[in-house]
Amino acid sequence: MTRSEASLSERLADDIVGIIRAERLTPGDPLASSRDLARRFAVTTPTVREALRRLEATGVVELRHGSGTYVGAGYDRRLLVNPHRPPTEPESVLELVEARLVMEPAIAAAAARARTPEALAPLEAAATNALHPPSGDARPDLHFHVALAAASGNGLLRETVEALLHVRAREQIEIRHRYDDRERDHAEHLAIFAAVRDGDAAAAERLTREHLASIRDAIAGRAARAAAGDGA
Repeated sequence: MTRSEASLSERLADDIVGIIRAERLTPGDPLASSRDLARRFAVTTPTVREALRRLEATGVVELRHGSGTYVGAGYDRRLLVNPHRPPTEPESVLELVEARLVMEPAIAAAAARARTPEALAPLEAAATNALHPPSGDARPDLHFHVALAAASGNGLLRETVEALLHVRAREQIEIRHRYDDRERDHAEHLAIFAAVRDGDAAAAERLTREHLASIRDAIAGRAARAAAGDGA
């Protein structure tokens, strides 16, 4: 692709996003066909397809073979994930938990201070995810800690936690497999939810810190035991 073709497909991608915004489309809504978009913008169909592939790479649209193009879940996402991230390393699992320990206790406190009724229902519902053992690489539809960030009322905080868990999806799945005390996980989620519901920012922050620290310690302990076994 030449520089001018790349520039055209970039501009066209912006124009397609403009259509989504102007028509108030939401994730799952269908877009016009590539042929219709080509006629609308007076460009070739291959150029439209290149623009759509650009948007697909960031989750703005979803290309369904034999069905068409749909608005993707990442349409309104402001933080993007690198699709070519490196493989999971043992150290990167702990790194993810440590990063979450820095951010999420303060986010839980913000959620308790905001305490909006519309955010409490999904947060309570997401707490039950902990009771379900992980199945392969499947992830819950709504992650408890994403719902917790959403309860803060700050969209960028929600997107930050969501992006972190998405960009480190392999590590997060590994955490769920390694930290398998489902009842304890559920009880700790319910305690965090109760603190948020009651508007107790100090308790929400403390409970979230203790929750993530217990996960970190369990994973670190397993890693140490595995290393000792390898060295035996």
